Amino acid sequence: MKEIQDTERLLAYLKAYSIEPVFNEQLMAHLHLCSFAQGEHICSKGDPSGNLYVLVKGKLKIFTTSPEGKTLIISFKSPLELIGDVEYIQGTEMINTVEAVSPVHMLCIEYRWLKKYGKDHPPLLHFMLEIITQKFYRKSNFLSMNLMHPVEVRLASYLLSIFYDESDPNFTGQLNTISLVDTANFIGTSYRHLNRVIQKLSQEGLIERSNGLILIKNRAGLSELASRNIYEPT
Repeated sequence: MKEIQDTERLLAYLKAYSIEPVFNEQLMAHLHLCSFAQGEHICSKGDPSGNLYVLVKGKLKIFTTSPEGKTLIISFKSPLELIGDVEYIQGTEMINTVEAVSPVHMLCIEYRWLKKYGKDHPPLLHFMLEIITQKFYRKSNFLSMNLMHPVEVRLASYLLSIFYDESDPNFTGQLNTISLVDTANFIGTSYRHLNRVIQKLSQEGLIERSNGLILIKNRAGLSELASRNIYEPT
């Protein structure tokens, strides 16, 4: 994590998302703009929680790890999103691991300042309530929609989530084939069937599997297959 010493950019993000009223004068004095590199962890499951993050640029991957070391991807997040909100309300350690899929900018403020200057500030409380309820809605929608789509559609949506950040057209990622077990778990299919679907999409010229990586060859075709990205917030 790197702190960006740029007050004008911080204010520009607040204005772009119309969240200037969320942070009163006292909170603004302790609000920071931070950047995270692609692949960097914002927080890890089980870590002590102490900061509220507001995602204003880039894309995040939320996942959890079992005691046996198995990884389960929970969701992808694009702006505007909060990290650490549930933990702040509940007073718990970090529930999941959060990783930057692309270069990320986040507003950051420590819990101690929220408790001191924000607990009786209605715009902040309303903002947090709105984001938290959206999370529950999206989770419910994801659970109902995910298995209703064929594996081809689920894989296409997943690849678009991994490879592209709509807020940064210049970003393209790569999916290492080592992650295919996690991918199978996330989209709700078996590793064997996932490999068959990858082979099918490769034969159709949509993707290419080479040297341990999966590359998108035809983004437009993959987007058409996905229809709409079922793993991205709507």
